[in-house]
Amino acid sequence: MPVGTVLSIYITPEPGGKTRGVPSVNAVPGMGLEGDRYFGLPGTGHKRSGSGREVTLIEIEALEALEREEGLHLTPDEARRNLVTQGVSLNDLVGRDFQVGNVCLHGIRLCEPCNHLAGMTDARVLPGLTHRGGLRAEILTAGQISTGDPIRITPSAQP
Repeated sequence: MPVGTVLSIYITPEPGGKTRGVPSVNAVPGMGLEGDRYFGLPGTGHKRSGSGREVTLIEIEALEALEREEGLHLTPDEARRNLVTQGVSLNDLVGRDFQVGNVCLHGIRLCEPCNHLAGMTDARVLPGLTHRGGLRAEILTAGQISTGDPIRITPSAQP
């Protein structure tokens, strides 16, 4: 049973570049999302070494709360995360396997807001998105992720 949905997908080929919405994207294990600035092997191009750098997700509900609580309207593309979701608690997916459409992902750690994001948007993102700035995940199986795809927790990963 789906627990959430992919509302939109964003990539940009250059660090600091404006993200653009796409209807779908190819996910490649160990590499990331084709066409995104962090696509490639860890330590090459713009991709730093370390886990959790293949795909980022954020809840639309977090952006709505940011506007409600901080008075800051941050559009999904300005959040600079790859996948904007609805109806799923991303914090609950840390350490768990889950599916986005037919692609299996593994939640690595929270994607906390950083000074780079604050510099590109507004300093209020730091307190406003703390502990709800999204999720960093690794791609376990190759495939295409599309807007409207369901998000499901992998049954073996459920408590």
